[in-house]
Amino acid sequence: MAVVPAGALMRRAAFGVAVVAAELLAGKRRVGLLVGAGNNGGDALWAGYYLRKRGVAVSAVLLTPDRVHAEGLAAFRRVGGRVVPRLRDVDLVIDGIVGLSARGPLRPDAAEHVAHLEAPVLSVDLPSGVDPDTGAVSGPAVRAHTTVTFGCLKPVHALADCGDVRLVDIGLDGELHGPDLVELDIADIGVAWPVPGPEDDKYTQGVTGIAAGSATYPGAAVLATGAALLSTSGLVRYAGPAAEDVRARWPESICTGSITDAGRVQAWVVGPGLGTGLGAEAVLRTVLEAGVPVCADADAITMLANNPDLWDARDPDTLLVLTPHDREYERLAGPVGTDRVTAARKAAERYNAVVLLKGHATVIAGPDGRVLVNRARSSWAATAGSGDVLSGVLGSLLAAGLDPVLAAGCAAKVHALAADLASDGAPIPATSLLAALPDAIRAVRPL
Repeated sequence: MAVVPAGALMRRAAFGVAVVAAELLAGKRRVGLLVGAGNNGGDALWAGYYLRKRGVAVSAVLLTPDRVHAEGLAAFRRVGGRVVPRLRDVDLVIDGIVGLSARGPLRPDAAEHVAHLEAPVLSVDLPSGVDPDTGAVSGPAVRAHTTVTFGCLKPVHALADCGDVRLVDIGLDGELHGPDLVELDIADIGVAWPVPGPEDDKYTQGVTGIAAGSATYPGAAVLATGAALLSTSGLVRYAGPAAEDVRARWPESICTGSITDAGRVQAWVVGPGLGTGLGAEAVLRTVLEAGVPVCADADAITMLANNPDLWDARDPDTLLVLTPHDREYERLAGPVGTDRVTAARKAAERYNAVVLLKGHATVIAGPDGRVLVNRARSSWAATAGSGDVLSGVLGSLLAAGLDPVLAAGCAAKVHALAADLASDGAPIPATSLLAALPDAIRAVRPL
């Protein structure tokens, strides 16, 4: 702002909004603006100005007439933009109600206008009413089809449903510090994913140990073992009471009935379907003492929360990844609250562990302060057994020697992609998600 003429950045941003709006209109001709106070409303008015110059009919509702962006309103009116009391018969709505400095839900008057919208919404910077830092929605808010933001992505774009997020370059290169959050893309995962070379054998690719399942929940063992086998492990050792079930489904796995007979592994997955009795506690204690990376999921998290003495069994060199959903997190560290990034960071620091906090936006925090976020494109993976599959994938990547934060990020991304491929828009069981893992890995790691 110090090196460009006054108002230039706003017009540059608004032109980007107008370009995206024209694309969404796809030949239709009617746009409505919901205009709030200050610069966010100014962005919407200037976008309306550019659309009017392209021959689009644009009408605007001024939600705070006494605090409207005067220059933007004057420009809008100059090209024939109309100010109206309510939007009617429009093909697209541009949401310029509030910007990145706002907090809390929409105020009643704005909420009333939003409640009656039927056209798709293009939001400026963020869907109004969604918290810009946490993505939390605490009341009435806009549901955006598309969001246009400027210069860089903000936390809300990774933590909330902002629709299709478009980034407009307004010349901030070199002006920004490093990111607070990182979202891995397919290229990142393709580079990181372990691929065997000509000198590799079943041991050098990583041996994954699975301590999961019980007489009551043998399926958890079958799913976790299968996920490890299908992901990257050259060898998977299963130890537990579901050995016969696992061997019947995965004859390539090495199955034993007791963890003491399992043999050497490079990483353990412990907890899915294991139970929380004394026998399960003994298994968890043995795994934590092994001195190899551990993915602790499901019942393992519950046992760690209920019996703090189990933490004393952890080898000082053990790299630990905890994979709680919100209720399991609450047992470990109290309510998640609305700020999922802070919650994950708090638990990671408290337990000196990587914390993968499951959700539609999965947050992965390392004890060193790194945070990854993975946005799922659908919720079809919210089904019984899905977490067992995730644990198996993550365990195999730990066994292959990936950094635990990176391993968790890669596992979350591929898991979500497998769910998309398997579902194709319809409900799926975890076995279908499991079967889609090879296709998901091919998608991120093409030959």
